[in-house]
Amino acid sequence: MPATLDSVPRLSPRTYHRVCQLALFALAFIVVTGAGVRLTGSGLGCSDWPTCEQNELVAPLDNFNAMVEFVNRAITGLVSIVIILAVLGSLLRRPLRHDLVWWSLGLVGGLIAQIVLGGLTVKFELSPPFVMAHFALSMVLLWNAVVLEHRAGEADGPAVAIVAAMVRRLGRALFVLAAIVLFTGTVVTGSGPHGGDERVRRLPFYIPEVARIHGLFVIALLATTVVTLWLLQRNGAPRSVNRRGQVLVGAIVIQALIGYTQYFTGVPPGLALLHVVGATVVWIAVLRFHLGLWTRAEVVDGGG
Repeated sequence: MPATLDSVPRLSPRTYHRVCQLALFALAFIVVTGAGVRLTGSGLGCSDWPTCEQNELVAPLDNFNAMVEFVNRAITGLVSIVIILAVLGSLLRRPLRHDLVWWSLGLVGGLIAQIVLGGLTVKFELSPPFVMAHFALSMVLLWNAVVLEHRAGEADGPAVAIVAAMVRRLGRALFVLAAIVLFTGTVVTGSGPHGGDERVRRLPFYIPEVARIHGLFVIALLATTVVTLWLLQRNGAPRSVNRRGQVLVGAIVIQALIGYTQYFTGVPPGLALLHVVGATVVWIAVLRFHLGLWTRAEVVDGGG
C-alpha cells in the first residue's frame, strides 16, 4: 500500500531540540578533532582529496599521520549525517516551524562550503590563510548551530527583551569582541609552530607582537563581560541571564590562563589543543549569553 501522510513519522518539539543539541555538539567536536590533525603534524597525511592518496581511498594503517587525517575526514562524514537529521527533523517536527527549517538548511550550506574549503586547504598544502578561513567558517557554522538549538528550545513568536537596552548593546559588543579575539587568535596560530606539517610556510609575523594584540582583545572581552555582569546585578536581571554571564566569565578566565601558559611554555601541542577547546567554549558561551537577553516562551511538550 502507498504510504500516507499519517504514516510519516513526526517529531515532537522536545525530541527535535535534542537533535539540534546533538548537531551543536558534533560541530563543536569536529573543530577540536580538526585541531588535533594540525597539532599532530597530520595535515598533509592525506595529500589528495576526497581520496587519501591518488589511488587509495583509505589511509594505510601503518601511516600514523595519514590515518589521523583520514579519521578526521570520517568524522566529518558522521557530522554530515547529524546535520541531515537536523534538516529532516525540522521538516518532520510538529508543529512545523519555518524558521527552524531555514536555520537547519544553513547548516547544510555551511557544511558544503566547509568541505570545499577543506579540499582547497589540502590542495594549497595548508597555506595559513586557507587554514584560518577553514576555522572561521567553523565558527560561523557553530553560530548557526547555537541559534538553531536555542530557537528549537523556545516557542515561535516575537522575542521580548528581558534586560535593559545598555546590556543588550554590551551583548552585541561581546559578540564583536569575541569574533575579533578568534580572528587574532588564528593570526597567532598561523604565525606559530604548529602548521599541520613541518613543510608548511608560516605567516611572516613576529609572534610576541601578534600574541600581544590577541591578548589585549581577550582582556577587553573579559572587562566588557565583567561590566555587563555588574549591570545585570545592579538591575536585577533574571537568574538565567546571570548564570550565562557567569559561565562566560569563567570560560574566558580559564581560556586566558591556558593561553598565557602555552605561550610561556613554548606552545606544547596538548595545551594548544586545550586552547582550541577553550576558544570553542567561549564562542558558544558568548552566543548563548547574547541570545539569552531576549525570551520567548519555552517549548513545553510531553511527547517524546
